[in-house]
Amino acid sequence: MTAAAPKASGSVTRDSLANFVRKYLIVFIFLGMCVLLAVFSPNNSFLKPQNMINVVRQISVIGLLALGVMLCIIAMGIDLSLGSVLGFSAVVTASLVQQQGWKEALYPGLSLPAFVAILAGLGVGITLGAVNGGLIAAFKIPPFIATLGMMTMARGFAYIYSNGRPVSTLVPEFLWLGGGDILGIPVPIIIFGIVILLTHLMLNYTRFGRHVYAIGGNETAARVSGVNLGQTKVLIYTFSGLMAGLGGVVLTARVQSATPALGMGYELDAIASAVIGGTSFAGGIGTVWGTVVGALIIGVMNNGLDLLNVSPFYQQVVKGVIIIVAIIIDERKNR
Repeated sequence: MTAAAPKASGSVTRDSLANFVRKYLIVFIFLGMCVLLAVFSPNNSFLKPQNMINVVRQISVIGLLALGVMLCIIAMGIDLSLGSVLGFSAVVTASLVQQQGWKEALYPGLSLPAFVAILAGLGVGITLGAVNGGLIAAFKIPPFIATLGMMTMARGFAYIYSNGRPVSTLVPEFLWLGGGDILGIPVPIIIFGIVILLTHLMLNYTRFGRHVYAIGGNETAARVSGVNLGQTKVLIYTFSGLMAGLGGVVLTARVQSATPALGMGYELDAIASAVIGGTSFAGGIGTVWGTVVGALIIGVMNNGLDLLNVSPFYQQVVKGVIIIVAIIIDERKNR
């Protein structure tokens, strides 16, 4: 009996190590990518502090969208409308903070503060997200279909609202959101960091967060346990819409203009970030930190391939391969 004890202890140690590797595999992959790019990038340009800051700044908007769609996927849903909602939110926000043009044409003599325009952009995202959730909860429309329809409608709204034209010449106080910094840290990164913290607290320390995981784990059991499925789904997609609206505000301030085509394809990068970060399409599994690492992998990959002068066409192929590999790893882990 005593001779078997070391073997059992060794088995426990190996199991613990295997579990640790499975849990943090995405972090090891991320660190491995950073090491490879540090070695092969010209003049160690990848590791320069300014480049690293630029990477995080560039993925801040995708990261916001990824946090929103992460909740949808955990609850066994999806949100394909993120990029279009972002574009509509962007043109609405930009039109209200122009130095000249639409603001005077629509509201002669009225000068709207930047925060009013920001609230309008967020309101667009919240409203369209709530509509998505309402369609899914009330009419039992599959999330893929409901958000696919909203993807088309929101993009159409953006073109109608802006008459298909870019909206530019924005007031400086608004542009500070995209180009300013606090103690040397760019404002988009600060906003992203705050949202990361709040989303983590919401998912892990609130009743709503527990309900999100419960729906993804077993919807029938969640309903029997007293979870209000309709209300929770509406809140999930409202949060996703809010993230798209916030992404539209931040991106508009960063690029200093808005076009009705802004954000096209962003929903795919957001979904990829969540899936690469370990959020499972099987439902009930997903973490904020994993999604953030997934977004960083997308950003580091894009930045590193640019530094290596890899064609954008090949970059799309690499991104697709990474997504497929991530899903294969997720499926094997869940099995």
